Amino acid sequence: MAFFGSLRTSWTAALCLFLSLGSLFQIAYGVDYVQATDDAGDTIYLDSNRRPALYTQNFGDCLGSSIINVTRFDVAYYKDNMTVLFHLQGNTDVRREGLMMFIGVYAYGEARFDLTFNPCNANIASLCPMNASIPIEANGIIPVAQSDVAGIPPIALAIPDFEGQAILRIFANSTKSEIGCYSAVITNGASFSHPSAVGTILGIFTMVAIGASLVTAIYGESVPTMRKHYAHSLSVLVVFSVFHHIFFSSALSVNWPSVLAAFWNNYAWTGGMIYSESMQDSINQLIGSNKGNTSMVGAASSGSTSDDVGGGYSIQQIYKRSQRIVGREVMQIFQGHPKASGFEHTIAKRGVANVTSGYPWYGSPSKPGLPLPGNYSGFAGTLAQETIPASNAFMTGFLWLLILVTIVAAGIVGLKWLLEGLNFVSLIKHNRLAYFRAHWQGFTALAVLRTLLIAFFMMIFLTIFQFSYKSSVGVTAIAAIVFLIFFAGMFSIVGYACFYRLRFGRFASEPDRLNMEKTKGWANIPWYGVRRESQRAKAMQQTSAGSIPWIRFYYLDKDKQRPSVHEDEHYTKKFGWLAARFRRTRWWFFVVWLVYEFIRACFYGGAVGHPMTQVFGLLAVEIVALIAIVAIKPFEGARLNSLMVYMLGFSKITTLGLSAAFHVRFNLPRITTTVIGVVIIVIQGILTIVLLIAITIGAISSYMSVTRNREDFKPQGWALTRQKYFQHIEKAALDLPPPPPLEPKVPQEPYFNVSAVRRYPKIEDEDADIVANMNSDPTASHVSVARKSRANSMHSQVSTTVPFGARLHRTSWSSRDFNSWHESDRRFSDHTRPHTASPNSTQALVGSSALRHGGSLRESGKGSSPFSADSQTEQTSRHMV
Repeated sequence: MAFFGSLRTSWTAALCLFLSLGSLFQIAYGVDYVQATDDAGDTIYLDSNRRPALYTQNFGDCLGSSIINVTRFDVAYYKDNMTVLFHLQGNTDVRREGLMMFIGVYAYGEARFDLTFNPCNANIASLCPMNASIPIEANGIIPVAQSDVAGIPPIALAIPDFEGQAILRIFANSTKSEIGCYSAVITNGASFSHPSAVGTILGIFTMVAIGASLVTAIYGESVPTMRKHYAHSLSVLVVFSVFHHIFFSSALSVNWPSVLAAFWNNYAWTGGMIYSESMQDSINQLIGSNKGNTSMVGAASSGSTSDDVGGGYSIQQIYKRSQRIVGREVMQIFQGHPKASGFEHTIAKRGVANVTSGYPWYGSPSKPGLPLPGNYSGFAGTLAQETIPASNAFMTGFLWLLILVTIVAAGIVGLKWLLEGLNFVSLIKHNRLAYFRAHWQGFTALAVLRTLLIAFFMMIFLTIFQFSYKSSVGVTAIAAIVFLIFFAGMFSIVGYACFYRLRFGRFASEPDRLNMEKTKGWANIPWYGVRRESQRAKAMQQTSAGSIPWIRFYYLDKDKQRPSVHEDEHYTKKFGWLAARFRRTRWWFFVVWLVYEFIRACFYGGAVGHPMTQVFGLLAVEIVALIAIVAIKPFEGARLNSLMVYMLGFSKITTLGLSAAFHVRFNLPRITTTVIGVVIIVIQGILTIVLLIAITIGAISSYMSVTRNREDFKPQGWALTRQKYFQHIEKAALDLPPPPPLEPKVPQEPYFNVSAVRRYPKIEDEDADIVANMNSDPTASHVSVARKSRANSMHSQVSTTVPFGARLHRTSWSSRDFNSWHESDRRFSDHTRPHTASPNSTQALVGSSALRHGGSLRESGKGSSPFSADSQTEQTSRHMV
């Protein structure tokens, strides 16, 4: 028992020590708890600095001419004890005025909670009445019932980027008119926007892609070989095309859901939208007070009149509702309610929010030029996530582009001198990257040009957007100069690149036809394909379902011995930054790509304020572009084709198609638009994941390319893959058309076929009558022999038609036939010997003549050779002679 008593004493001492340490921890770190009552009536202790279930962030003036300058406005909803806390600070120039106040909470476009009260009844001394000599300071604790927040679904407290607004309206009792309106955005703390994390990951992968592309471009001595390996590394142009597609989708002037604006904020740095306080201050000084009008891009501007925010209001309803709440009830709401006990200290801490121990869940006034917080329409709504006004967009992107170009040029030059330094201290071989070190000036120029090509779409869009936004005249003039430089400069370079290659030839044309043929699509689904008549193999002609007249243009090179575009070392040195990644027969695709990007930029920037023109115009352009690029397959690398042609094209079309639902004309519920926004996030998120996988694979293939001259390749398990990869590079560089498809094999089935018939000798062929029939005179045109067949056989008649001079041969001979033939040959020799004339001379002549026809003179009834006639035929011949 003594043991258990000592154990109990030890546990009590340990518990006291733990509680003492907890108290010291609270004192040291400022942890404070408040006492409250939950829904069941039990007393609970809550951290005063805990994160609310819903709370406000930045706020802005939604009246435009508010006579009350609000410097602090925040509202918080605590679900654990069902209370709403608010805090208001500001000042005014009004000498004396009685007020009526309205607080409304809106979630996903619908009113969820509202309260109308007189500040005097709520014991807010600084507003009872409002006086210019007294700073405005208002705190309040509003207990709410379950029925008051029944309209807020539980998922809203956890879903990322909760879409809601808290609106404060202030009315003057003397005129019963609105004299102040402020709107704050409500959030639950969860968001798709994590630019510091997601942006960093995307930046790291982008640097990997840049490094992999650079090393394949500078490693080697033979320009054609360097080009082949460079063409199969992942293009940085493709990487930024994916990023620009995702971020600049926000340029459509539609009412985006909050989830999309937050998600696109992760990609803002790829479009040059990087916030810098010093840079924005400099741009603001250049722009001046003319910030433009965000309503042109579909966003309600902060500091301008927005009567319809929160669905508007009715002044009659405001004053009718205020009369239903007596002063005692309002006092109980703000101070005397049981749930409010213990919160006075918390409210006091909200007044020192700027210090470390203060209340951290609050926002700040919206800066000039930004849209009203909670409004995510158009490009301005997405830029507001970065605190960049739409009027500053062009200058922000342009300045960061200049910084990027400087970094790229300095990086190439720095790499050159770094290699020279390593060579000087003998840390690398003296011939390591010798070609790059000898031509580093050219590489620097081409890297800068490649950077400008990648930024072409971004800068054309930003300049045209500046023209449409019409903010500052000076900034618009700068945008015009930049537009001319990019438009005229890039198209001039591209035109010269085509002229440089095609100047020694001419174009010709000939009539052709487009045939629609049956083919097999995905999963062997019957489909129709289009093929030119000139492309159809003669051996593989197929029946066309239809055709239309067409004209075929082709290029005739006068120099038949000139190397192909990728084997032309001089052309690759000058314009490899344009054409090196494209197939041998599609080297000109950079012209198509530049025109395509220019058209897209014109729709995005030029049709600002016309969302239907933007959406459906771009949708038509993207569909035509996808069909054309699928047919062309311009890239030599298979990864680039699959990523650029299929994934990127599909994402563009689906994003545009779904974005049409966000137009205010359709007035879809905001919950529905949020679901559609999540679908777009999934599509673009998958595209991003595929891009990151492609970057990883591209880095591996680039490693194989730069180690192509090494025998001791590591890891050894990749050796076979490396060999296949090199074979694929060589095959792809030839760019030969695929072999024609083989004829489909007919399935084997049981069959019977007679290929030949041969007659073998029979026993009856040895009979005299059969032999006599076969040895009949071949000169007879018609021979009919009637013979008696063997016993129990029928009479048969044999008829034959033999041309004059032809012989009737047997199919096989016996030993008897050979004996007869030798006998007839001997007799012929006897008749042809010299002798005197005799009465038998005529008979000899006749016999000689008969032998010339292959016959022999024999007595009737004697045996005959295979070439002799029977006795009857012989007698007939003698008579004729």
